[in-house]
Amino acid sequence: MTTPVAPSSLSVDLGKTQCRIRVDDENGRVERHGPGFPGFAAASSVELALAAVVPLVETVGLDRVFALGGIGIGAAGVDSGPANAREFALQLRQSWHVGVVVASDVLTAHLGAFAGGAGTVLIAGTGAVAYRIDDGGEARRSDGWGPWLGDEGSGRWIGQAGLIRALRSADGRGPATTLEQDARDVSGELGALPRVLTGGDDVARSLASFAPTVLRRAAEGDDIASAVVAEAIGHLAATTASIAEPGDAVSVIGGVADDPGFRRRLLDELTRLRLTPHRPAGTPLDGAATLAVRRDLPHERYAIRV
Repeated sequence: MTTPVAPSSLSVDLGKTQCRIRVDDENGRVERHGPGFPGFAAASSVELALAAVVPLVETVGLDRVFALGGIGIGAAGVDSGPANAREFALQLRQSWHVGVVVASDVLTAHLGAFAGGAGTVLIAGTGAVAYRIDDGGEARRSDGWGPWLGDEGSGRWIGQAGLIRALRSADGRGPATTLEQDARDVSGELGALPRVLTGGDDVARSLASFAPTVLRRAAEGDDIASAVVAEAIGHLAATTASIAEPGDAVSVIGGVADDPGFRRRLLDELTRLRLTPHRPAGTPLDGAATLAVRRDLPHERYAIRV
């Protein structure tokens, strides 16, 4: 188990939807947040990561950064683009003259949730991935394959599935659903929907923005939205159960899991699969801060330190 994190660190949680930073030093704690980036597997990911992190840090004051003991970063796509992640870390070290460690955001989420101990964390945000570290320090993951190959049950998956059902309703290929009008509200008229959703830099984030609407319609009793939500819960539970053993502790985090009704149903399903819901001990930022100042944890072997 970890000891309390020492002061004098910059922790970063760099996701696909949001970037959050936290500085802990003798002057206290400061947090900032802003837009995320597509992940290190994407083109120009180093530049995009720097564009997400550096302006937030500058609002805190670079004089505080130069005096830090370390920088810990959890970021999307590190496992898929380790060379880009290392280059990003090297650029920060060269600019700020502080040691930097970068790891997958799912690893820092795990470290925060279990305070350095064993267990399984399920992240249900724009993407979806489960990550387990056992008592021997061995890691396994399931899904997290991105919006085109996986992330089943994620916010992107829910939003996309809801929009597909809305278009089926409009075409007469599927049952009527209140999601049809919601889809019209996104783009003014349905013919413009593909352009509106794919015209930006992050299609997955655009699709995920419809997920709260699907969750709300499901809570209101729309049968089609309810079916989408039930299927998403099934996907997330199956992802978790594929690497967790009966009795394992499971922490669930992420924007989709912040919805109280969705979270309750997901935890019930995990319990039905003989897994044990575990209240996270801390946040991904806590995990990143711990990684910045500790090198003696099982998580170290999966991190990139420069």
